[in-house]
Amino acid sequence: MKAGTRETAAALTGFTVGVTAARRREELTALLRRRGARVVEAPALRIVPLENDAELRAATERCLAAPLDYVVATTGVGWRGWMSAAEGWGHGAALTAACRAAQVLSRGPKATGAVRASGITEAYAPASEAVDELRDHLLAQELTGRRIAVQEHGAPLPGLVAALRERGAEVVEVPVYRWAPPTDPEPARRLAESTARGEVHALLFTSAPAIASFLDEAAAVGRYDGVLERLRRDVLPLCVGPVCARPLREAGVEPVWPDRGRLGAMVHLLTATLPGRDSRVIPAGGRRLLLQGNALLLGDAAEQAVWLTPMSAGVLRVLAERPGWVVSRRELLRRAWSGQEADEHAVEAAVTRLRRALGPHAGLVRTVPKRGYRLETDR
Repeated sequence: MKAGTRETAAALTGFTVGVTAARRREELTALLRRRGARVVEAPALRIVPLENDAELRAATERCLAAPLDYVVATTGVGWRGWMSAAEGWGHGAALTAACRAAQVLSRGPKATGAVRASGITEAYAPASEAVDELRDHLLAQELTGRRIAVQEHGAPLPGLVAALRERGAEVVEVPVYRWAPPTDPEPARRLAESTARGEVHALLFTSAPAIASFLDEAAAVGRYDGVLERLRRDVLPLCVGPVCARPLREAGVEPVWPDRGRLGAMVHLLTATLPGRDSRVIPAGGRRLLLQGNALLLGDAAEQAVWLTPMSAGVLRVLAERPGWVVSRRELLRRAWSGQEADEHAVEAAVTRLRRALGPHAGLVRTVPKRGYRLETDR
């Protein structure tokens, strides 16, 4: 099967992926489901637009009150929202002219694209998409008496603004939109619970504030430490870019991110990474069975997948490590339940559910009286 076909068929079948994004969530979840993943949608933030807000209008009018020397564009959606709001107030042409006369600094390709779409050419754009590089570039200039407009990206940028003002610049903060907690925190809290229990294989983040908000919700249900431990060990943390990843790295988690900060690139990286972390081939009855995440694939199509409970999949995974070897109930309990409270009866129940799900392949899991279980495969 061609790689492209594989990626769009069953590449993520068996995996449960948590999505914390609010904006463009539908697009991201569609890309994941198209590849077979089960998606848990749990927006950790909501965007509060300020197109009609008096604060944004006042900031825009301050920008137009005198010539600007520098304009900082931090996000594409924020820049477009600002230009659109100014147009609605009758200030569109004046704001474009003011920005064109200044030096525009843009943070990354999305902001750069939005700036260019408005008929303006950026003077500087750091490759890293980091606000710190924008700050360092500006601090290398003579700033005394200079007027600088800073378009915020969902939250104030006190470090940047304070540094510029300390150098003698007049800074106009432009709050185009705000990040706010989710209207309903329960989906994020349930996702935190599932993550801590080991029922999720990957978490996707598209903004640093979303990570902070998600961890806040995890703390609210007493799962902060459990979530971080899973992210360090079992759950793949995937961010849209290094700036987004910073809160996780500060918490001792090492996430991964694609070379390009795009949703498609995120899903491509997930597809290339996740199966290699959690899949195992089981030869049985002349067939090639693939245990992937919480599913047993009987072929290359997602339709030929048997979904298992997380515990049943965990039992099968431990047995598949050494086919033919007997594994005790106590060892299965220690390995598959990973510290969660349970007893050996839970192992028996998980094996029963596993055999029921396997159907004609139920004979794969053999009971060895008074000793435990073993996996029967082709020799």
